[in-house]
Amino acid sequence: MTALTISNAKTSILPGRSGFFGRMSDVFWRHPKLLLFLMLTPPLLWLGIIYIGSLIALLLQSFFSIDDFSGLVNYEFTLSTYAQLLSPTNFDIIIRTVVMAALVTIASALIAFPIAYYAARYAQGKWKVLFYLGVMLPLWSSYLVKVYAWKLILAKEGILTWIFERLHLSWLLDGILNLPVVGGNSLSVSYLGTFIVFVYIWLPYMILPTQAALERVPGNLIEASADLGATPRQTFRTVLLPLALPGIVAGSIFTFSLTLGDYIIPQIIGSSRLFIGQAVYAQQGTAGNVPLAAAFSVVPIVIMALYLSLAKKLGAFDAL
Repeated sequence: MTALTISNAKTSILPGRSGFFGRMSDVFWRHPKLLLFLMLTPPLLWLGIIYIGSLIALLLQSFFSIDDFSGLVNYEFTLSTYAQLLSPTNFDIIIRTVVMAALVTIASALIAFPIAYYAARYAQGKWKVLFYLGVMLPLWSSYLVKVYAWKLILAKEGILTWIFERLHLSWLLDGILNLPVVGGNSLSVSYLGTFIVFVYIWLPYMILPTQAALERVPGNLIEASADLGATPRQTFRTVLLPLALPGIVAGSIFTFSLTLGDYIIPQIIGSSRLFIGQAVYAQQGTAGNVPLAAAFSVVPIVIMALYLSLAKKLGAFDAL
């Protein structure tokens, strides 16, 4: 090896930088896994201690019970609290919440699909920008402001009642309110009003994944289906819907889970019958029955675990 080669080899390695930050930069450059460890440790500790730790504590609370005489928590392992969930009153709350979440998800999918299809297939340039603004704009306003705005819209003295009166359709609104299950004194204190507000609030979470999935559908597949003699209905059923299904399922994860755990909308707009979120709040805050509140909280976790496993098999995570 010549002297020139040795000289070039020495000068190709830069000397260590001075100062604390310079030396730390050199250490991280030589040991990249150390930098990765230091970057991931704080969020993992937060996730493990604050989030997962609280869930474990919640799960443990659900295996305790309340002493009927003293009203204090009995810290002995028991399944009696979960047995209380099967009582007619509590089981009715669970069924009511799951049915509402399912109906909101189905309605959101039916409304979102044509909107997402138009945006994916036809909207271009400024029209696509307007589409995104129209979908995202409701998300920029306060959640409570939107709910209370709907409370005023659906109230007996609200604008919706005024519109029905001006169109001489008050008989139709009265007929809807007189329905045995979904009706009430006004839409603002009925299951139908709760359903409408749920759909409005969570609809953007269904539109965006569906639109993203539809944009990935090659246009030549639809053209080939038509060239082979398929009717529009057959093309939709055999080509478009199966390819868009992962996006729809991805959107349903949001609409179903958010409806399942929400307690503000049923509290502000709805009847006196409780949903799971309201039951958790009532049992922990008013009744002081923390074990039963914890058992109610476990129900959406179990339901969503099963739902997510099914969604994963349908490829929903690839559309997120």
